[in-house]
This record gives sequence, structure tokens and C-alpha cells, in this order.
Amino acid sequence: MVSARVLQLLVLACLAPALPAIGTGNYLVTAPQTEVVEIGKNFTATCMIINTTEATADELYWTLSATTIPKEQYTKINGSALNVTILITGEEREWLLCRCNEVSTYVALNKGKFMHGILLIKGYQPEKPENLSCVAVQNGSMISDIISCEWEPGRQTRDVPTIYTLHVKIGSAQSHLTSTTEKNSAQVQFDVFPHYMPLEIWVEAKNKLGTVESERLQKDACFFVKTNPPSDVKVISEKSFPTSLLINWTHPIGKAYLKLTYQIRFCQSGSQSWIYVPRVDTAKDIQSFRLQNLRPHTVYVTQVRCKNEREGQGYWSNWSTNATKRTPEDRPTSKPDLWRIIAEDDVINKRQVRFICKDPVLANGRITRFDIKIQTPKDKVKNDSMEWESIPVNTSEADSSKITTLKEIHLADKETVRVYVTAINSVGKSPEALLGIREKAHEHGPVKELKVWSHGGQLWLEWKPPNSTTVSEYVVEWVSGDQFDWQRENKSTRHTAIKGKLDKFVCYNLSVYPIYSGWTGRPASVLAFLEQGAPLEAPSVTLNGKLGRNEAELVWTEIPQHRRQGFITNYTIFYTSGTETYNITVPSNTTSYTLTSLSGNTKYDTWLMASTIGGSVNSSNHSFTTLKYAPGEIEFIVVGVSFGFLFFVIMTMLLCFYQKDVLKESCWPQIPNPGESTIGNWSPDYPLKAETPKENCLSGISVLDMDVCDGKSVFEEEKTGLPLKKDKYLSEEHSSGIGGSSCMSSPRQSVSDSDEGGDIADTTASTVQYSSVVASNAYKGQNPSSQPQQAIFSRSESTQPLLDSEENPDMLVQEGSRQSKRFPRQSCFTQSAGNQDSANLADFNQLEMEQQEVLEPLDFCSLEEDSEQITPTDGQPAPGSSYMPQLGGYRPQ
Repeated sequence: MVSARVLQLLVLACLAPALPAIGTGNYLVTAPQTEVVEIGKNFTATCMIINTTEATADELYWTLSATTIPKEQYTKINGSALNVTILITGEEREWLLCRCNEVSTYVALNKGKFMHGILLIKGYQPEKPENLSCVAVQNGSMISDIISCEWEPGRQTRDVPTIYTLHVKIGSAQSHLTSTTEKNSAQVQFDVFPHYMPLEIWVEAKNKLGTVESERLQKDACFFVKTNPPSDVKVISEKSFPTSLLINWTHPIGKAYLKLTYQIRFCQSGSQSWIYVPRVDTAKDIQSFRLQNLRPHTVYVTQVRCKNEREGQGYWSNWSTNATKRTPEDRPTSKPDLWRIIAEDDVINKRQVRFICKDPVLANGRITRFDIKIQTPKDKVKNDSMEWESIPVNTSEADSSKITTLKEIHLADKETVRVYVTAINSVGKSPEALLGIREKAHEHGPVKELKVWSHGGQLWLEWKPPNSTTVSEYVVEWVSGDQFDWQRENKSTRHTAIKGKLDKFVCYNLSVYPIYSGWTGRPASVLAFLEQGAPLEAPSVTLNGKLGRNEAELVWTEIPQHRRQGFITNYTIFYTSGTETYNITVPSNTTSYTLTSLSGNTKYDTWLMASTIGGSVNSSNHSFTTLKYAPGEIEFIVVGVSFGFLFFVIMTMLLCFYQKDVLKESCWPQIPNPGESTIGNWSPDYPLKAETPKENCLSGISVLDMDVCDGKSVFEEEKTGLPLKKDKYLSEEHSSGIGGSSCMSSPRQSVSDSDEGGDIADTTASTVQYSSVVASNAYKGQNPSSQPQQAIFSRSESTQPLLDSEENPDMLVQEGSRQSKRFPRQSCFTQSAGNQDSANLADFNQLEMEQQEVLEPLDFCSLEEDSEQITPTDGQPAPGSSYMPQLGGYRPQ
């Protein structure tokens, strides 16, 4: 490092006399002014101040592409020189400038004179060319005189390109041919191609930063030769050899120039798996070859190529054009692929069995027909020889994937059948294929733990064999709508991939059938998709009619299988009310859901989202409005009010029933019956005695017998008195006394109802004990001395207010006289309170008729006479009482 620094100072000292000339007009110079700098290496530059004392090295600094270089990379040589060391990076050219700080007005005014720089042009050292190869191709019937070489170039930049020179040296003659280029390939032309002569070939790479050479190739000239492919390649099919093809071709170049070896490959048409014939069989100089162990009636594609027979020399030619040929037909060497489709026929209650088959895998020709024989246990017992039935096949070419329907039969659940099928082509027939179907109850068990998954664009299945060890093979079946196919697997197979063509987004029903020596067992099935996607549609949401105030039941139908494109993982119900959106996730097997906690009388928008692993899709919107009242709510209110009212009525009736006495006393106070009053027989001087009711009182009506007016006196009096008027009973009759009334008479109007009874009515609310003196009166013409007169004092315990006649006897007398003037005296009856025997009524009617006939002119006592009372005197007996108690109760006024 010290020696480099000293060397740099010496260079600057030598350049000092010339600096004014280089930096004419400048006070700064930079060195070295190099042409190219190498990328990835350090570069050191020096800046020197000349012809001025306005600046020193301390005031200098460096910039690279307008970026100031840190002072840590500076080295001060002296007071007027400053070094900088940088790492060259990037491939684009850059300016490295030396500048001076503006410490004085002079520097500011002469800014351009205090700046100098170096343009850095970047490049790489030339790299050694690698993988040099040369070739001389065939031109016509000879090898071309031009040899072409190519190599792998190294790194280079646009500013520092690399020049390549191809060198070809021929043998000992020291003939040296060259070719220069900037590319990675070049050509050298000979006068004549130097057959069997050694060649030395190499490449030289050179640029402004150096020169380098590649490895040298020292080979015989034939080492670089590449001939044309064999010509006129033909394939011959021989009928007597159905498993072989004969290939012929022509040499591309004369043996005088080059001896060749050949290589052959072939494959079935449409296949990309080439089969190569071993080199040992084609190493000699040959022009034909027989391909063997081929499949009969199969199209094969054949190609041939060649090269120098000397080991390690020359290049393989290109492959010849395709030569295509079909091998001859042969007898089928494998069985037809026989299978069946079973469907339940509910109309006839039998199994509908359709037998189908594919061509044998080794059909070895075009199958023209199938022969089928169906055998039942009944036929076997009879030892009958069943005839074969021929089923023609209308195909022009053998197609192992084509499915042919052979026969369709109906089989009962308890029936067993065996089917034999052979395939026939133009050469012969195949071995027999056997398929048996047992009765349902005796079918063998299925495989266990069947699994399916998708991987690498295929569906894979895995299972465990059934417990039985007699399984001879397995049949894997896949069905989707009308698409139906199957494949057979070896008995040792535990997992396999579906070999048929499967479509994406289609649901397949995969089944694995164990085969027991030709008898089919029960299948194990599973649904699967090769690839799942979003459903093509989502089910539309509708109401189920169950719409309430706070709930609504939504229903939908399942998406059709062909529209799902995957397994439905779940449904998501969305419903909105205003700006609020709610969602509920339900399982995939759900087709209805009841939304709860809704608001009454509110409009909702709802839709359904169906989801699979591959995506989701939304249905259309459905709107509904909840009810203002819940179903039955109005009925509940009405029923509740009705029951409440009924309860109130019942309670009121019960209260009235149990409190009837209280209500009766409050609303209808009991009125005392004057007929039961003791005023009629109460007397201060005479003891009370109860009066016995008359026997001639009928039920409800009784005849009043009066002591003062007995029948005889009445008859005599009426004969001389007023005639008795036959008339209807008047509606208004008079009271016969205090506490009593005439029979069949209505009560007299109360004084409280008259105009003159204002003062008296005021005292009706007070309690008064009745006290009355009743005297017997004699009617007109009656002898008072004939009957003892008696006065009886009667006391009443009733609280009934006194009648006008009781409080004012004078008024009674006056009123009685007025009434007697208005109405004639009638017979006196009273109403009985109790129920009398109906015989009394008959007696009464008979008595009344007799009286009307005999006593027609009967007159009643006048009110004045009736009201006259004889006051008993001392020593005289009181007249008999004419007061008759009313047994029927007191009539209301």
C-alpha cells in the first residue's frame, strides 16, 4: 500500500509540468484519467490544486453521481492534493468529481474553475468461454465444408464489449483458420471437409480489461459430423405375424464417407411413451429390423435415427419422420368385460337386470359380435344345453371403452342366474366371461371402510377387503346421471385411481363390488367430486304459512344434484330490517327454519346463501311483513274478558245467594202482615186467645163468617132491605178493620198517598204498636140482645206504620160512610197464605152457587154499621169480634 502511494506521488510529480496545459482555465486536476474501470474492484483517484493559493486540500471534497463521498474514504497527500478510494459497483458509467468549498468570494465567482472530474466507464474482465462444441452437418450426399461452433459467453457490459475469436487448426499442416464475432457462435469454412484428420479448436475472448482462452478440442474430424436421418422408412404388416412389424430404411450417406449405427423406437398411436429397441440389436450396419411382441390389431408409430458407428464419435441424427402401421388381427386372448345394471321394478316386484359388456382388453381385432348364454338353477338341474344367443356389434373399429347392451331380464329376489359371454372377431372367439347374481338373502358381504379423495386431477379410492378370503377381483363402478362406467382391479388391490375420464363439478356415486369366483357381492358406495365449485343456484326462500307477530317459518327446497357442483356444507339465512342485517347458519340437511325475536308489524327482506368448499351463491330476496297481533292474541283477549265478566257474574250470583237475607232486608224490607197482628184479640181486661181459622176457607180464598152478620140475619135483613146486585167483584174494596180486610177485596188507598196525608206520611217510618178495640155490631133488624156483645182488645207487635183508620178512628168512620155510598156491601172473603186442599175450592164453588140461587137479594152491611163499635160498659159482656186474621199475609198497599 505504501509503495502504491509513493508510485502515485511520483506520477503526479511527473505530470506537474503538464498540468496547466491539461487543466487550462482550471485550478483543479484529477488523475488518473483511465479509460475503463473494473466492476467489483477498488479505484483510487487524486485531486491537486494548481496555479492558485485561494484553496487548500482541506477545502476539497469528492462526489460520485451528485452524492458526496464520506471523508473516511479521503487521504490527504499534502496541502494541495487529496486522494479518494471507492468500490466500483453497477454497470452504468458515472462521474467522479473533485470540488472546493465556497470559502471565499473568489471561489464563488469562479465555481467552474474549482471543479474537475473523471468519467468512470465500467466493465468486466473477459471470462473463459465454456462448453465449446462444433458440428459439421450433411449437405446432400456429402459432409458440408463448413464447421459451426458455439459456446457459453461470460459477463460483459454495453460499454466494454467482449470480442470472441474462433480458432481451427488442421493436423500437422499447421493450417490455421479463424473467425471473429461478438456473439457466442461462429463458423469456419474448409476447402474440403477434412475426413479422418485431427482438428484443434478453441475460442479467445478479449476486451479492454484483458484476454482469456477456452479449453481446446483436439478430435478427429469425424467426431464433429452429424448426418441426415435415415430416409425412406417403411413399416410392413404381415398377416401371418400378428404380433410383429417389419421396418425398412435407406442409408443417408455413402459408406465410403462414414459407417453408421442405428437406433429404433416405437409406441402405440396416441401414446407418448416410446419404447426403444436395445442398441445391441441395431449396432451393425443394417437397413431393416423386425419389431416383435406387439399387440395384434394395434396401430404403432415407428422412428429411426443414425450416427457414426465408432464409439464416442459423431452426433445422432434427427429422428426420421413417423412411419405408422397397424398389426394384423388375432384371436381375442382376454375375456369380455361383463357387468350388469340392476334396478328395482316395483310394478312387477322384481329386479330388472341389464347385462352390459366392453370389448376384451386384448381384443386383438375388431369385435363383430358377442355370444351370450343365461343359465338358471332350473336349467342346470335339467342338464339342458342352453343355446347361445348372438348379439352383433355395429362398430367399425375396436373400442374397448364402448359399452354394449347384451340382454335385459327380470329376476325375482329369490332367483339366481349365471351369464356366460364370449367375444368374436374375424379370427376367432375369446375365452368365456362369467357373471353370477345370487338371490338377495345370500349375497356376499361388501368391502369395509371405503374412502375416497381427490388428488392430482384423479379420484382415489381405498378400502379393506371383506372378511371372506375368496375374493377373486374387485369392480369399481362410477355413475353420474346417464354416465356409467367401471373398471376391474386385482384381488390384492387395496387402493386405486379412477382411470376413466371424470368431469369437474360433477357428483359421482362410486361403488366397489367384491367378486367371488364370478358371483357379485354387495357394494360399498360413496359420493365424491373430482373438484368442487360454487353452486350454480341457491334455493329460493318462501314462507310456510306460519307467520306470526314475532316469528316466521322459512322453507326452501334442496338444490338439484346437477346444480350443486359440490357438497353443500351449510346454508346461511340473511334477513334485514332497515339498516340492520342478521345471519343464521344452519346445517346442509335443513330445509326449514323459524326466525324468532322479530318485531311485530315490520317488513323484512330475507335470502339464502348455499355454500360448498368451492364457494357460495345467494338466492333472490323474499319479503314479508310480520303481523301486528300474534295469532290467537285477539281471541285470548276476548276470551279473557268474557271469562272475567262471567267470573264476575258468577261471583255476584253466589254473593247474592249466600247473602240473600241481607240483600232482601236492604232492598226489599219485610212488611208486617196485619193479619198476624194480635191487636184483634188483645185487651187489657181479657186474656189473649188465638182464633182458629175457619174450615170453610179455600186454598187462597176463605169465607169470612161474621158473628154480627150470620147467614140467617142477613137473609132476613136483605129481604126487607136493598136487593143484592149481581155484579162482578169490584177492584176497589174497603178494609174491614184494622189489620183485616174484606175477602176478595183490594186494599184501600193509603193515607200517605192522598193529598191530605202529608203529615201522616212523615210518621210512617217510625215504629208503632197497634192497639185496637174490636166490637161486634148488629146488622139492621138484628136483635142485639140475642147474642152477647163482646169487646176484645188486640195488641200487635208489628212495626208497620199505623193506617189512617188506626191513627184516626173518626176518619175511618167518615171514610167508611163515603165508601158505603159508592159501593154496595159485598160478601167478605179473605185470602189464605197457605195452600189448601182442592176439595175446599169445590165446596166453595158449590156453596156460592147455592147462595146465588137462594140468597140472591143478599146485602152486605154498610160501612157505617160495620164501623159502629159498642163500647163495653162495666158489667156488660162485649160483643163478639168481627176481626178475622188474614192467613195469607197482608196485601201491599
